[in-house]
Amino acid sequence: MKRRELIKYLSVAPIAGAAVGTGVPLQSLAAPAAAAAKRDVIKELGLRTFINAAGTYTTMTASLMHHEVIDTIESASKHFVMINEVQDKVGEKIAAMCHAESAMVTAGCWSALVLGTAGILTRMDRKKVSLLPDLSTFDRSEVIVQKTHNVGYVHALTNTGIKVVEVETAEEMERAITGKTAMMWFLNSSGPMGKIKHEEFVAIGKKHNIPTMIDMAADVPPVENLWKYNDLGFDLVCVSGGKAICGPQSAGILMGKKDLIAAARLNAPPNGGNIGRGMKVNKEEILGMYVALDKYINTDHVAEWKMWEDRVAVIVNAAKKVDGVSADVFVPPVANHTPAIKISWDQNKVKITPRQLLKNLQDGSPSVEVMTSQDAINITVFMLKNGEDKLVAKRVQQELAKAAMS
Repeated sequence: MKRRELIKYLSVAPIAGAAVGTGVPLQSLAAPAAAAAKRDVIKELGLRTFINAAGTYTTMTASLMHHEVIDTIESASKHFVMINEVQDKVGEKIAAMCHAESAMVTAGCWSALVLGTAGILTRMDRKKVSLLPDLSTFDRSEVIVQKTHNVGYVHALTNTGIKVVEVETAEEMERAITGKTAMMWFLNSSGPMGKIKHEEFVAIGKKHNIPTMIDMAADVPPVENLWKYNDLGFDLVCVSGGKAICGPQSAGILMGKKDLIAAARLNAPPNGGNIGRGMKVNKEEILGMYVALDKYINTDHVAEWKMWEDRVAVIVNAAKKVDGVSADVFVPPVANHTPAIKISWDQNKVKITPRQLLKNLQDGSPSVEVMTSQDAINITVFMLKNGEDKLVAKRVQQELAKAAMS
């Protein structure tokens, strides 16, 4: 480099590199550049977002995860760990919280039902694990179900190849138990409709040494249900993780007897050559489910219920301001056991059908989802964010008032 060029270079070097006498890069002293805008894929894809005043329905993506769960998922995504070790550690924690001998995180409650049934059928016999759903060589291949419980969710059980045996009374159940009986299944949401109640159901199972499973997918709150059925003596308990607990929607919990959970895990990923290989649940979901459950159990549920009642009152008061509209508060007896609202109206005064009202609520701004029946709309508040009760109240009142003027 020539002398003249060297002097020119030295005269500008501090500006390009470091502040004179400091060694600090000049760009670090300047105002930070504006952070790049985060990619909004919902907007990018043109997806409709809405206020969820309907409930924890899978088709509506159920619940929203708390920030503690999101933070757990994000931090876990930065590390490699052995998936079986994650299941071991998290299973111990969940079991302790829910009064069970053992537990595992599954790919939703449906997966818990499939894997739990598979574990009962195969126990720790790897040959049997490889055969499911072909039960032609199995001694036990039948599951007893009350007639009122034999609804669509029973397909999770039949995925394993089992045959459903329907009964209605305790006497029928006693007679139905044979050397082919593998399990007895209880659908908790149908509990009030069945003739055989929880305690008697469990007692019959224990009398004949037949494992009992309960599906309580959406049956918290109350929070006590998370350990109630373990305490009652059910051998396996299946729960959804992404509803009221607000864990990952694709996660669930299977808990119960230690030997049966071990057998269920033999039928589950990361193992191959089994019926559950495709029911993967990643480390982020397992850990997120644990954090969500811990937060849910330690929530102030009395204060939470009071908050729901306050939100209900806001919507009820707004709807009833429209002439001809009535709003009744109710609490479902089992599933989605939270304060809810049935809004109905005199269609001679308010000229709109429930389906038309739903469509108007969906198409408006903000978009609102509710449930409909033949003569009413039903609203739940426990998935609302802060302030959304007022938005729902305003939208419902506006649409009903508009229909009353037509």
